[in-house]
Amino acid sequence: MNERIRHKLSLLPDEPGCYLMKDRHSTIIYVGKAKILKNRVRSYFTGSNDVKTTRLVSEIVDFEYIITSSDLEALILELNLIKKHDPKYNIMLKDDKSYPFIKLTAERHPRLMITRKVKKDKAKYFGPYPNAYAANETKKLLDRLYPLRKCSTLPDRVCLYYHMGQCLAPCIKDVPTGTYKEMAAEITRFLNGGHHDVKKTLTDKMNEAAEKLEFERAKEYRDQISNIDTLMEKQKINMADFTDRDVFGYTVDKGWMCVQVFFVRQGRLIERDVSTFPIYSEPEEEFLTYLGRFYEAPEHFKPKEILLPDAVDEHIAEQLIGVPMIKPQRGKKKELVKLAENNAKASLSEKFALIDRDEERTIKAAEQLGEVMNIHVPLRIEAFDNSNIQGTNPVSAMVVFIDGKAEKKEYRKYKVKTVTGPDDYGSMREVIRRRYARVLQEHLPLPDLIIIDGGKGQIEAARDILLNELGLDIPIAGLAKDDRHRTSQLLYGNPLQIVPLKHNSQAFYLLQRIQDEVHRFAITFHRQIRGKSAFQSLLDDIEGIGPQRKKQLLKTFGSLKKLKEATKEEIIAAGIPDKTAEAVLNALREE
Repeated sequence: MNERIRHKLSLLPDEPGCYLMKDRHSTIIYVGKAKILKNRVRSYFTGSNDVKTTRLVSEIVDFEYIITSSDLEALILELNLIKKHDPKYNIMLKDDKSYPFIKLTAERHPRLMITRKVKKDKAKYFGPYPNAYAANETKKLLDRLYPLRKCSTLPDRVCLYYHMGQCLAPCIKDVPTGTYKEMAAEITRFLNGGHHDVKKTLTDKMNEAAEKLEFERAKEYRDQISNIDTLMEKQKINMADFTDRDVFGYTVDKGWMCVQVFFVRQGRLIERDVSTFPIYSEPEEEFLTYLGRFYEAPEHFKPKEILLPDAVDEHIAEQLIGVPMIKPQRGKKKELVKLAENNAKASLSEKFALIDRDEERTIKAAEQLGEVMNIHVPLRIEAFDNSNIQGTNPVSAMVVFIDGKAEKKEYRKYKVKTVTGPDDYGSMREVIRRRYARVLQEHLPLPDLIIIDGGKGQIEAARDILLNELGLDIPIAGLAKDDRHRTSQLLYGNPLQIVPLKHNSQAFYLLQRIQDEVHRFAITFHRQIRGKSAFQSLLDDIEGIGPQRKKQLLKTFGSLKKLKEATKEEIIAAGIPDKTAEAVLNALREE
């Protein structure tokens, strides 16, 4: 603990609020809330912590705090600060699941659709459904019951759906608005649990058709009733009140929390959501933060009620989410909460083996690398590689690894602009200058370690730009390969030396992954550039091919290989005149 932190700890107030932990780059790495700031913040720096919290504390060099007037205000402020600063140690609810919904559009001639994106477009959305199959089966049934249009744009003639009785043919007929309103109301009632009413109506129509000796029509109604029964049998009813509710249960062990959410829609348990993450505060406080972030996600609708475990403050949760919160004490609802908690315990125990293995390969590998290099733990590593063939189309690429994992959204590609011929040193100087001048200008996060996929000359070129031009003192290392093009040695220091690193260590495996990834990324980019260059240079000398036709051919065929495989007719179809197409084919044969 440094002197600055020690002094600020003595000044902490006995009031609720939020605290923001900062690292040596003044980057906010964790945001928390507390009922009593003094007790909560001091707890990080006194007593014993688990491995995760110890790692967090080891990075803290300063902190700030904001006093609030209540626990609820602290919770809301915490959610806003997490959204603003995106601290790396706060839980990141990056749920890549998107559940299917049935959408009833608000068009003049409405349609039923399956969608995974919910928009503010005045349409009605029903769901979520447990999977695409359940949503599609429900939509198929509704299509047979309610003949709404199926086409995205109205054609000029009737389609097969009209002849099947599944479309009113608004393309050629004037369908009254009232007809659509009536069908929309029935669809809404059906999807909100009113299928019994629809089934009764169909039964009455079936009996009426049978009395009139319209047996074909009666059979259609009978089949529709059977379809409803089959569909509802697949979606067993768990509760008799048809209420939409979310059921939460959680468990905590070894500094990790697992939260299970059961989605109950129209009384049916249709799906669950599982989240497992490390926590650095009290479990009840972490759960409230999770709850707030969960319902910030657009794919998570707020139901009519939410069931919570006993330990959670339901009053704060209700004010935060704006939905009635219930902590059931008995009955079916209590059983659902207990079931969610039991599932959370089972999931967490299963996850621990995977979590330990993942940490061994990622964060612990980064810690091991920092130890052998005698530098701060390189939690953010940026790696560079050049690619060219005899100096043509020189490019460079950068990959980023954070906490030992590839962060692909931060990868960058560079076309080398100031270098002609095969000059890897010049290329590296240009790219390092461009990258870190921009980092300084836009106040982007600095890496803890820069890795150059190359030898001594490229490392020295990069170090010269960083130190002498940009004034940045960032550790730079190089990766050398053996005669089989495999990662062989790590070069670091001034003067450069081989870092003793066991080839069976997790740190070495991390370096291998980084080197393979940056090489793959650079080579892929170079092939793209080279392909376009070869394509365009071939066309430059062909009479009748100017910038527009060159662009059209590139858009149509995409590569020289595909253009070579094309016939004269296909080239003409791309908008090229007959004579010019012949000239292109001749040029291809010569090439």
